[in-house]
Amino acid sequence: MKKLVVLIISCISLLGFSQEDKARLLAEKKANNYVYEANELVNEDFVAAEMEYRKALSKQQDNIAGLYNLGNSYYEKGNFEEALYRHQQTAKLATSKEAKHKAFHNMGNVLMKNKKCKEAVEAYKSALRNNPSDDETRYNLALAKECAKQQEDENKDDENKDDKDNSDDKKDEEKENEDKNKENQDNKENEDKDDKKEDGKDEEDKKDEKKPEDKKDDKNKGDKEKEEKKKPQPKPGQLSPQQIKSLLEAMNNQEKKVQEKMNAEKQKGVKVKTEKDW
Repeated sequence: MKKLVVLIISCISLLGFSQEDKARLLAEKKANNYVYEANELVNEDFVAAEMEYRKALSKQQDNIAGLYNLGNSYYEKGNFEEALYRHQQTAKLATSKEAKHKAFHNMGNVLMKNKKCKEAVEAYKSALRNNPSDDETRYNLALAKECAKQQEDENKDDENKDDKDNSDDKKDEEKENEDKNKENQDNKENEDKDDKKEDGKDEEDKKDEKKPEDKKDDKNKGDKEKEEKKKPQPKPGQLSPQQIKSLLEAMNNQEKKVQEKMNAEKQKGVKVKTEKDW
């Protein structure tokens, strides 16, 4: 990690400054002293060093050296969230290009540790805008770009897989609905068949429920119809046996009348001629 060199001003003349300027310069001097103490402790006692950095920032909130070195110490301890926050503060408050360059460079390093390659690319680009000649930043930018591309390809593969899974789920759902519809249709058809069967059974029951008298009448009626069918039926243009019988009876009666008349005439001695009237 890149470090800022803290310059300690041993002697500052306070003559000729206003009270406000004197207070600011005094706070800056105390803050720098705390930063110096923290830098000495950071490799041996991180907790003590962190305390000294915080003392420096309490004296001067925009102390760039304190913010930057505190961010570096968090990075070394693996606290990337705090490290990123302190370097963001440094980049925002720094007034020199060199300080901004180092802050953005280390921001890129933290983002790479967090697998946020796309964001790291932007951080390294910002660092190069403030110092285009830094080869280390340029190298890290190339790595970040390659990492970002790999992540983008993986995301596309995941999206395609999700789309395929969703498509398969949709097909399974459609098939399940089709099976349910078919099952419902089969059930309905079976119910219709059962209803028809039940109706037929009801009709049979109704027939069976007829009274004995009705059954007997139906049998007699059927027998009578059969006898009628057995009788010879007259053909077109012919007399029925009944008609012939009636006609013969009439002829016999007529013949008797004629015979009686002839007998009466014989008795009188008169000859008559018989004629058929049919």
